[in-house]
Amino acid sequence: MGGGLRISVCSDAGSWINTYVPELLLEWLADGHEVRWAHDAEALPEGDICFFLSYGKIVNAGLLAKNKNNLVVHESDLPKGRGWSPLTWQVLEGAKSIPVTLFEAADKVDSGPIYLQEKIDLHGSELIEDLRCLQANSTNHLCRVFVAGYPHILNKAHAQNGDATYYRRRYPVDSQLDPDKTVREQFNLLRVSDNLRYPVWFELDGNKYRLKIEKFNVENNDG
Repeated sequence: MGGGLRISVCSDAGSWINTYVPELLLEWLADGHEVRWAHDAEALPEGDICFFLSYGKIVNAGLLAKNKNNLVVHESDLPKGRGWSPLTWQVLEGAKSIPVTLFEAADKVDSGPIYLQEKIDLHGSELIEDLRCLQANSTNHLCRVFVAGYPHILNKAHAQNGDATYYRRRYPVDSQLDPDKTVREQFNLLRVSDNLRYPVWFELDGNKYRLKIEKFNVENNDG
């Protein structure tokens, strides 16, 4: 495939994935593609391909029509696990392997045909920073493969099969710990907590407390 594609990425302005987007754009620039990055679908230019990465708004058909193909990356084995925070919910369920799916955006959320899929394998000790790094690496890899194989990769599209299931949006109450349960029993909830944006918390004797979690080496601890 020759270069010269017009590629856009659209992500939420405050998303953690923005740390990983530039490396993808720089690679495509080096390959001779024209790239754009927006945080609002309204600002997207016309082009060939648009990747919606960690973008929480619903994009209407008129905006999708600006690009020939519109791709979304979702961490579940679609049609199972449509909806919000699929990786987080699966970690809480105890999953050791997380499917990552690249598919075409459609009018109905998370329902479009699938092009590519791979898996993230977990050891069970990963905290949110580790999980995000694995997620971003897998996301970027799928995007690279799609662009490298375009347009022939469109022939690999296949419909989602099976009954759809949905994850709901997470709220602060979902990060509440039970002070009467052990750390081990609630470790997966600690793993998916963000110390700044949505820390775990618990209530005890009428008071509320927040907890932060991080890995450290006891031998190198000065405290």
